[in-house]
Amino acid sequence: MHPALADDLSRLPELLRSARDFAAREVSEIEARPVVQQGKAPDPRPLPAEGAGAEGALARFAERWAPGFAATAGPRYLGFVTGGATPAAVTGDWLTSAYDQNAAGGDGSSAAALERETLGWLRELFGLGDAHSGAFVTGATMSNTVGLALAREWLGDRLGVRVSEAGAAALGPVDVLSGSPHSSIPKALSVLGIGRDRLRTVPVLPGGREAVDVARLAEALEALDGRPAVVVANAGTVNTVDFDDLRAIAELKERYGFWLHVDAAFGGFAALSPEHAHLTAGIDAADSVCVDLHKWLNVPYDAAVQFTRHQELQVRVFHNASPYLGLPTGEPDFVHLTPENSRRLRALPAWFSLTAYGREGHREIVERNVAEARRLGEGIAAVPGLRLLAPVRLNVVCFTLTGSTTRERVHALGRAVAESGEAFLTPTFLDGTHALRAAFSNWRTSGADTDRVLAAVTRAAAQLAS
Repeated sequence: MHPALADDLSRLPELLRSARDFAAREVSEIEARPVVQQGKAPDPRPLPAEGAGAEGALARFAERWAPGFAATAGPRYLGFVTGGATPAAVTGDWLTSAYDQNAAGGDGSSAAALERETLGWLRELFGLGDAHSGAFVTGATMSNTVGLALAREWLGDRLGVRVSEAGAAALGPVDVLSGSPHSSIPKALSVLGIGRDRLRTVPVLPGGREAVDVARLAEALEALDGRPAVVVANAGTVNTVDFDDLRAIAELKERYGFWLHVDAAFGGFAALSPEHAHLTAGIDAADSVCVDLHKWLNVPYDAAVQFTRHQELQVRVFHNASPYLGLPTGEPDFVHLTPENSRRLRALPAWFSLTAYGREGHREIVERNVAEARRLGEGIAAVPGLRLLAPVRLNVVCFTLTGSTTRERVHALGRAVAESGEAFLTPTFLDGTHALRAAFSNWRTSGADTDRVLAAVTRAAAQLAS
């Protein structure tokens, strides 16, 4: 054995304690760390010939790289829809690496059974029935891709084509309808060979809404004259957290027989709050559902789930035909349900967090985030030079400048907030207007954090106006 490896093995408990202590310091100081780092990253160095051992590697990381890591897991990083990692989830994630289980297979380990238990808990959490089965994937983009891959196979069945054997070209043109699809939807259509151009945007409700106009969706479906189609419904849009009327769309499904995919990447967590659970009513009628766990469940990257009522199609698309894996009979191994043949036990951090805090603990995170989003929205509405671009429906505050809203001015506002080190917001474009959005999904975010964000935005707006 290489001397550095042998030495690390003999001192493994000590090395793990050093890593634990370093991580504990970093996490305890996350609120003091700049939310984004503005400095230049270190220049690359040559690959070491002999290596410095784990202790030396930790020292070099602490010196060269750790100072440049941003506090994206902190309470004032409000860009995109980014959660943090609860204490229990971090514990589970560390053990995931320590056990190093390949959860794609089911032989010789209870890892896959733990994953199935976790999927059952999540299915219950989001209001899905027993007809839905699930599988872990990397994130919302992959979850949407898997769901639409199943839709592609379903379309083939309707047209007498086995797409998983003959290829996407055998389908011919496909109709995919949606009101306000997330950018990952056309990306998935590109990956699947369906094509970005086959996504047809259906008009949304008037008055600054992002929810699809169900009557116009019915007209679009009627115009297809019986051709099978895919409808992508949104349970929480990224700009304003608007929800399609899932129950009404489910009724259309009974009439027109399309495949219904629901993108509930973070909006699905509305089901945890009694005040907002009605927004996800009807989700159980979906043929496939996307939910992203490293958003509002606050587990580390990467973790999402894909639910479907059609596991037989999932096996047909993703089964891995190999003598050493066996046939997907009975309860199929996860290797036959997603694009990955091998992966880490993504369920363990989620299992730890759900076990530690239960439904009520995660409900409290959702409701606290929603309350803080509303409070920030009220504060921004009172700041001279700023205006809300949409009502705060759940956990996202979408706002812009008064007067000129050019890309340059709005982005300058966002940069000024980021350069303060106090907060990070992402730019967007809504109804022809450049804007910023603050998304609350971190378990640590408190009223004091919201006050600091509002103060940073207020100062940046004043600087821009001067």
